Amino acid sequence: MTARDPRRERLPGGTGLPDTAALSRIPTVAVVGGGIAGLAAATGLAERGVRVHLIEAADRLGGRVAGWPEVLADGSRAAMNRGFHAFFRQYYNLRSLLRRADPHLRALSPVADYPLIDGAGRRDTFRGLPRTPPFNALAFALRSPTFRMRDLVRLDAKAAAPLVTVGVPSTYDRLDHLDAATFLRDINFPDAARHLAFEVFARSFFARPEKLSAAELVTMFHIYFLGSSEGLVFDVANANFDTALWNPLREYLSELGVDFHLGAAVQAVDRTDAGVRVRSTGAPDIDADAAVLATDIAGLQHLTAASPTLGDESWRARVAALGTAPAFVVLRLWLDRAVRPDRAAFVGTGGRPPLDNISVVERYEREAAQWTRRTGGSVVELHAYSVTESDAEVRAALLARMHQLYPETVQAGIVDERLLRRQDCPRFAPGDFAGRPTVTTPDSRIMLAGDGIRVDLPVALMERAATTGWLAANELLAGFGVAGHELYTVPTRGRSPVLRRLAGRAPERHR
Repeated sequence: MTARDPRRERLPGGTGLPDTAALSRIPTVAVVGGGIAGLAAATGLAERGVRVHLIEAADRLGGRVAGWPEVLADGSRAAMNRGFHAFFRQYYNLRSLLRRADPHLRALSPVADYPLIDGAGRRDTFRGLPRTPPFNALAFALRSPTFRMRDLVRLDAKAAAPLVTVGVPSTYDRLDHLDAATFLRDINFPDAARHLAFEVFARSFFARPEKLSAAELVTMFHIYFLGSSEGLVFDVANANFDTALWNPLREYLSELGVDFHLGAAVQAVDRTDAGVRVRSTGAPDIDADAAVLATDIAGLQHLTAASPTLGDESWRARVAALGTAPAFVVLRLWLDRAVRPDRAAFVGTGGRPPLDNISVVERYEREAAQWTRRTGGSVVELHAYSVTESDAEVRAALLARMHQLYPETVQAGIVDERLLRRQDCPRFAPGDFAGRPTVTTPDSRIMLAGDGIRVDLPVALMERAATTGWLAANELLAGFGVAGHELYTVPTRGRSPVLRRLAGRAPERHR
């Protein structure tokens, strides 16, 4: 479970004092938001001796990766969260954060494979692929039932050149105006393979390919396939997120002096002569030297609208223009009988709307495994992205898809269930990149962090949240004269010089 790619890139943290002990006054920073981005920022600051107040509206940490207990209809206690999350090996900065409280990452367990199944029953797998790009992608394509050698020959090399010449932000300059579906059509990518493989990547952003920036898709392909030798095999939390990840990290940060204000909704952040003042319900006002705003998109927009002293007119307009992805639904079912023992922990699906993936939770989560041992049942989780139907409609359709894929569930009784509908993930539509606000703002006392914040590095999803949190901390530390933290990413441009040279001979088609 250790990073293996010798070509991962190191980003120096900046020079300065080792910590704040030598300063005439210990600075204070308010971190608004207790998700991955806020926790990374708080860690980066507290480890250098900064006084940190972390304010979170919910009564728990983790943000969109939070976990909490539930009591089921049968009286038993169970764990619940917002759904399956994959902790890839190339999530260097997220894993660095988790190692603070869990140095050997014992809370994560590897998933050896996650099959992809399309509407015709064809099955792809990531098991046993070579790690070295581009041989990993070639091996995947050649053994895929949806991709044949003739498809490889028919690919439009000129149109596909951006896949091997990735750079940030250059890829966005070239492709962000284009949607992912159009890009895949232009390169002659076979329809069956596109629906099964690439749509899984697109749905990671809770969007259909026609609503996702082609630049985001190409960058993700670089992160997980052509740019990294870490592979597509990932780890999962082996207990619910609160128990496995965030409670231990909270203990670690508390020992560093971080003050947690949970259940406190921040109403406004005002600039003052001395710094900033954070006004909340459920917590006293906090006067600080600086602040990190690590909220979701709606939270950032609310704060900006309620805080007229933040930023300038142009910056405020960029924040207001941010969008959220379509709604998604997680349906977790506690069944009174077990699914077949050969069912994978996680399966991605294509061509089976509205189902996008299905998990057998007891295969990886301790609390679910305890429940199944006690009852003889199974805990199954169904995901649907880009949902427009009502809860009742999507629930019925998800159950029907589960019965098709796993026929042994047809006769299963539902002991209890939880259906969550959320619409709070950032949008990555064509044209969004250029206007997206960055970690730094017009005010050196205010930083942003989160997976919807622009950062010109090849990172995505949870890793983008962690990376922006660390970067926000580093920016503030530099202002205090204190050294920052080193970070890592997959290579920041296309990995193969040969492929880059070949692609360089192809004229541009996506201007």
